[in-house]
Amino acid sequence: MKIREIRCAGLRGATPEGGWSNELRPEDCVHTLLTVHTDTGMVGLGSVFTNDELVRAALRILEPLYRNECAMEPERVSEKLHQHMFWMGRGGSITHAISGIDIALWDLLGKATGQSVSRLLGGRYAERVQPYASLLMDEPHAMREHLLRVKEQGFRAFKIGWGPFGRKDAAMDEAIVAAARGAIGADCKLMVDAGGSDAHWHRGYKWALNTAKMLANYDVTWFEEALSPDALEDYVLLREHSPVPISGGEVLTRRQSFLPWLSARAFDIVQPDVTKVGGISEERRIAWMAQDYGVQFVPHGWNTAVGLAADLHLASAVPNTQFVEYLTGSPFIDEITLGGWKLDAEGMLNVPTGPGLGLELDPDQVEKYTGVRNLLS
Repeated sequence: MKIREIRCAGLRGATPEGGWSNELRPEDCVHTLLTVHTDTGMVGLGSVFTNDELVRAALRILEPLYRNECAMEPERVSEKLHQHMFWMGRGGSITHAISGIDIALWDLLGKATGQSVSRLLGGRYAERVQPYASLLMDEPHAMREHLLRVKEQGFRAFKIGWGPFGRKDAAMDEAIVAAARGAIGADCKLMVDAGGSDAHWHRGYKWALNTAKMLANYDVTWFEEALSPDALEDYVLLREHSPVPISGGEVLTRRQSFLPWLSARAFDIVQPDVTKVGGISEERRIAWMAQDYGVQFVPHGWNTAVGLAADLHLASAVPNTQFVEYLTGSPFIDEITLGGWKLDAEGMLNVPTGPGLGLELDPDQVEKYTGVRNLLS
């Protein structure tokens, strides 16, 4: 089975707010669907955390390397693409595009063999995983009301992030967290994301440590992106002294970038994003490294339904991975799949059991949000 063509289409028209200082608009494109088409007619699904214009440019550069390659060897083909792109610079749009290709190749391998991706990754340690509802912070009253609505959907774990947190004062930060804990109750998990990868993040180590001490009073499961994503030494100090676990790593790409952070013990929880880190092949290797260093692996998943499906398979195939991220209120997760996603009575998601990713996209919804009809066929 050979790669004949790779297509992509950007998702637009319902892009959710990101909480960024330069806020996203609904028509902005930050997520791109990608499909790998083969000479057998079989199609693999991928997703890229990058604007579609950048993905198209990357595909033009990569095409001589992937055309007519074997579509059933995701790790070898993806590594070939990485190795031949060092002169273009590690990370960035090229690596993001390879991520989508790699996800699609794993989907194809599963479809061709009749096996789920998680089984192909070595086996399923879990048949279901807890999704945490990921939503932006707001003023305390609005935060409470939003969480109550999301809890009614069946979620039992919640991550609140960005918004006014860390942007005003300590009193506002604590009021938001107190309102959140009051809304979800003591029996639900609560995570807090400062959004330290925002442009010109101005909070430093002392703020992060004082905030971590406050979060401990509200039984927060982890404190995410408390510092600038390049502040390695401060992360090491924070993880050592914080009373709550410290997480991060969503902006890093390729396994080589994660090694200094893992070896320095900068994180309690590492959060690579499968749609930009290099795909399933690369994220699995990062998860293995994390295990060797005693760091918990939890996929970052502020992306699409394809990314969520990949995260579920990765979480299933990596022991002791308890959570996946579920971006709430996004049609790019909730509307573009046939059958949608269903939480069970305990707020858990079943890991797909069908071949490949076990995911089927709705062609009409894909066309609605991409303007492209032939992406899937």
